[in-house]
Amino acid sequence: MGKRGPAPKPTVLRVLHGDRADRINTDEPQPDQGDITVPAWLRPDAVEVWESLADDLIAKGVLTSWDVEAFANWCDAVARRREAAEHVAAEGAVVEQPVFNKNGDISGHRVGKNAWLLALDAADAQVQRYGARFGLTPSDRAQLHIGGQEKPGGAERLLS
Repeated sequence: MGKRGPAPKPTVLRVLHGDRADRINTDEPQPDQGDITVPAWLRPDAVEVWESLADDLIAKGVLTSWDVEAFANWCDAVARRREAAEHVAAEGAVVEQPVFNKNGDISGHRVGKNAWLLALDAADAQVQRYGARFGLTPSDRAQLHIGGQEKPGGAERLLS
Protein backbone atom coordinates (compact mmCIF):
# COMPACT_ATOMS: atom_id res chain seq x y z
CA MET A 1 0.00 0.00 0.00
CA GLY A 2 1.30 3.49 -0.87
CA LYS A 3 1.80 6.44 1.40
CA ARG A 4 -1.35 8.04 2.77
CA GLY A 5 -2.31 11.64 3.26
CA PRO A 6 -1.31 14.78 1.43
CA ALA A 7 1.97 15.01 -0.43
CA PRO A 8 4.82 16.25 1.76
CA LYS A 9 5.56 19.95 1.69
CA PRO A 10 8.68 20.79 -0.39
CA THR A 11 11.76 21.61 1.70
CA VAL A 12 11.94 25.16 0.34
CA LEU A 13 8.41 25.81 1.60
CA ARG A 14 9.22 24.30 4.99
CA VAL A 15 12.08 26.77 5.36
CA LEU A 16 9.94 29.72 4.20
CA HIS A 17 7.12 28.81 6.57
CA GLY A 18 9.52 28.53 9.50
CA ASP A 19 8.92 24.84 10.22
CA ARG A 20 10.85 23.27 13.08
CA ALA A 21 14.47 22.51 12.18
CA ASP A 22 14.04 18.77 12.88
CA ARG A 23 11.30 18.61 10.21
CA ILE A 24 13.45 20.14 7.47
CA ASN A 25 15.43 17.80 5.24
CA THR A 26 18.84 19.44 4.98
CA ASP A 27 20.16 16.55 2.87
CA GLU A 28 17.62 16.82 0.05
CA PRO A 29 19.31 16.09 -3.29
CA GLN A 30 19.43 18.93 -5.82
CA PRO A 31 19.87 18.45 -9.58
CA ASP A 32 22.99 19.82 -11.24
CA GLN A 33 22.76 22.41 -13.99
CA GLY A 34 22.71 19.60 -16.57
CA ASP A 35 21.71 19.69 -20.21
CA ILE A 36 17.98 19.79 -20.78
CA THR A 37 17.19 18.48 -24.25
CA VAL A 38 14.10 17.15 -25.96
CA PRO A 39 14.01 13.33 -25.74
CA ALA A 40 14.44 11.58 -29.09
CA TRP A 41 11.27 9.49 -28.58
CA LEU A 42 8.99 12.54 -28.43
CA ARG A 43 6.76 12.78 -31.50
CA PRO A 44 6.84 15.99 -33.59
CA ASP A 45 3.56 17.50 -32.34
CA ALA A 46 4.70 16.92 -28.74
CA VAL A 47 8.05 18.57 -29.55
CA GLU A 48 6.08 21.68 -30.55
CA VAL A 49 4.47 21.70 -27.11
CA TRP A 50 7.91 21.24 -25.51
CA GLU A 51 9.38 24.14 -27.48
CA SER A 52 6.52 26.46 -26.55
CA LEU A 53 7.10 26.14 -22.78
CA ALA A 54 10.46 24.57 -21.94
CA ASP A 55 12.62 27.70 -22.13
CA ASP A 56 10.36 29.61 -19.75
CA LEU A 57 10.17 26.71 -17.28
CA ILE A 58 13.96 26.29 -17.38
CA ALA A 59 14.46 30.01 -16.76
CA LYS A 60 12.15 29.87 -13.73
CA GLY A 61 13.94 26.80 -12.34
CA VAL A 62 10.86 24.60 -12.57
CA LEU A 63 12.22 22.32 -15.31
CA THR A 64 15.55 20.69 -14.42
CA SER A 65 17.56 17.85 -15.92
CA TRP A 66 15.82 15.47 -13.51
CA ASP A 67 12.39 16.51 -14.77
CA VAL A 68 12.91 15.89 -18.49
CA GLU A 69 10.98 12.60 -18.64
CA ALA A 70 8.03 13.91 -16.62
CA PHE A 71 7.81 17.05 -18.76
CA ALA A 72 8.16 14.98 -21.95
CA ASN A 73 5.28 12.78 -20.73
CA TRP A 74 3.20 15.92 -20.19
CA CYS A 75 4.01 17.18 -23.71
CA ASP A 76 3.12 13.77 -25.18
CA ALA A 77 -0.17 13.73 -23.25
CA VAL A 78 -1.04 17.22 -24.53
CA ALA A 79 -0.35 16.12 -28.12
CA ARG A 80 -2.44 12.94 -27.68
CA ARG A 81 -5.23 14.94 -26.08
CA ARG A 82 -5.27 17.37 -29.02
CA GLU A 83 -5.41 14.48 -31.51
CA ALA A 84 -8.26 12.78 -29.64
CA ALA A 85 -10.17 16.07 -29.37
CA GLU A 86 -9.87 16.58 -33.13
CA HIS A 87 -11.30 13.10 -33.79
CA VAL A 88 -14.18 13.67 -31.36
CA ALA A 89 -14.92 17.05 -32.96
CA ALA A 90 -14.95 15.49 -36.44
CA GLU A 91 -16.81 12.26 -35.61
CA GLY A 92 -18.94 13.32 -32.64
CA ALA A 93 -19.14 11.95 -29.11
CA VAL A 94 -21.77 9.38 -30.13
CA VAL A 95 -21.18 7.24 -33.22
CA GLU A 96 -22.86 4.38 -35.04
CA GLN A 97 -21.09 1.08 -34.53
CA PRO A 98 -21.66 -2.15 -36.42
CA VAL A 99 -23.24 -5.15 -34.68
CA PHE A 100 -21.96 -8.57 -35.78
CA ASN A 101 -23.79 -11.89 -35.69
CA LYS A 102 -22.18 -15.19 -34.62
CA ASN A 103 -20.81 -15.71 -38.15
CA GLY A 104 -19.01 -12.37 -38.12
CA ASP A 105 -21.40 -10.69 -40.55
CA ILE A 106 -22.79 -7.24 -39.87
CA SER A 107 -26.38 -7.63 -38.72
CA GLY A 108 -27.14 -4.01 -37.90
CA HIS A 109 -25.86 -0.91 -36.17
CA ARG A 110 -26.08 0.55 -32.70
CA VAL A 111 -25.30 3.94 -31.29
CA GLY A 112 -22.40 4.07 -28.85
CA LYS A 113 -19.72 6.21 -27.26
CA ASN A 114 -16.88 7.21 -29.58
CA ALA A 115 -13.72 5.26 -28.67
CA TRP A 116 -11.69 8.47 -29.03
CA LEU A 117 -13.42 9.72 -25.87
CA LEU A 118 -11.49 7.08 -23.90
CA ALA A 119 -8.22 8.35 -25.34
CA LEU A 120 -9.29 11.93 -24.62
CA ASP A 121 -10.14 11.12 -20.99
CA ALA A 122 -6.87 9.25 -20.41
CA ALA A 123 -4.77 12.01 -21.96
CA ASP A 124 -6.74 14.63 -20.02
CA ALA A 125 -5.95 12.89 -16.73
CA GLN A 126 -2.25 12.74 -17.60
CA VAL A 127 -2.17 16.39 -18.65
CA GLN A 128 -3.68 17.40 -15.32
CA ARG A 129 -1.48 15.11 -13.22
CA TYR A 130 1.84 16.01 -14.88
CA GLY A 131 0.88 19.66 -15.40
CA ALA A 132 0.37 20.09 -11.66
CA ARG A 133 3.99 19.12 -11.07
CA PHE A 134 5.14 22.05 -13.19
CA GLY A 135 2.54 24.60 -12.06
CA LEU A 136 0.87 24.67 -15.47
CA THR A 137 -2.62 25.56 -14.21
CA PRO A 138 -3.55 28.70 -12.23
CA SER A 139 -4.41 26.76 -9.06
CA ASP A 140 -1.18 24.75 -9.21
CA ARG A 141 0.85 27.86 -9.97
CA ALA A 142 -0.55 29.48 -6.83
CA GLN A 143 1.16 26.75 -4.79
CA LEU A 144 4.63 27.48 -6.23
CA HIS A 145 6.93 30.12 -4.77
CA ILE A 146 9.89 31.20 -6.87
CA GLY A 147 12.19 33.85 -5.47
CA GLY A 148 13.94 36.64 -7.36
CA GLN A 149 10.99 37.72 -9.48
CA GLU A 150 9.70 41.26 -9.63
CA LYS A 151 6.06 41.41 -8.58
CA PRO A 152 3.72 43.86 -10.27
CA GLY A 153 1.69 45.86 -7.79
CA GLY A 154 -1.85 47.22 -7.55
CA ALA A 155 -3.78 47.76 -10.76
CA GLU A 156 -0.84 46.63 -12.90
CA ARG A 157 -1.05 43.16 -11.29
CA LEU A 158 -4.77 42.89 -11.98
CA LEU A 159 -4.38 43.94 -15.61
CA SER A 160 -1.54 41.53 -16.43
